[in-house]
Amino acid sequence: MNAITTVAPILVRREGPVLVLAIHTPGKRNALSPGLFDALTEALASAANDATVGAVVLTGADGYFCSGGDLNQLATRRLLTLEQRRENLEILHGLLRLLSKFPKPIIASVEGGAAGAGLSMALGCDLLVAARNASFSVAYVKVGLTPDGGATAFLAQALPRQLLTEMCLTGDLVGAERLHALGVVNRLTEPGDADAEAIALATRLAGGPEQAMTRIKTLCRAAVSNTLGAQLDLEAGFMVEAQGSAESAIGIDAFLAKRKPDFVSLRSKR
Repeated sequence: MNAITTVAPILVRREGPVLVLAIHTPGKRNALSPGLFDALTEALASAANDATVGAVVLTGADGYFCSGGDLNQLATRRLLTLEQRRENLEILHGLLRLLSKFPKPIIASVEGGAAGAGLSMALGCDLLVAARNASFSVAYVKVGLTPDGGATAFLAQALPRQLLTEMCLTGDLVGAERLHALGVVNRLTEPGDADAEAIALATRLAGGPEQAMTRIKTLCRAAVSNTLGAQLDLEAGFMVEAQGSAESAIGIDAFLAKRKPDFVSLRSKR
């Protein structure tokens, strides 16, 4: 493990080809804080352009992923105009858009729990690893607010409407084991092991064909809303591009020769 760098309010470290970004707001269960979105945006932009980074793990420091918005800060929003509130909210939504378009695999690792915008950030990643005792909550209703950050969109892709509505209307905690059974959580671990599992999964993905995985991520996200015809067109466009790529040449040659393909060597040439 390489040294941890503090870029308040996140902790940054490398685990081989994996960049680990840990939300770090001590004493507040890693609630959203000033500078968080800028720090994450800068770190992700740098990782996207770094050939030595093959995948990213987004986690939380001190055994908790993120408790969402800081209510002390949210309480002051009523003093702003409607336009100013929207401008502030778009900072969060800008990060969620960045996560959805990030070209490399990004995995959320959840210990303790994820609530509100923290839940949105976890669901906005490509894959989700969680400790079996972790909990998730769309907590907005408890303080008279409504969901943001794409929480309803992400959950609606995997949950029946009745459960989505229950989570949003009650704000009750839903355990990682239940969400794993419903397909929202990819991997369950024992408490304290989520980061290690997420890093292992990210390391595996980091050795894959970068351009192909970027296209696959786009296909998987588009499939939810595309018509069959639109998805077939998108698949066709990507497939004919991939067939002429250096990645497919390496992959097919390695398969026929019964050896492991070396996709990583291509990255340093770009």
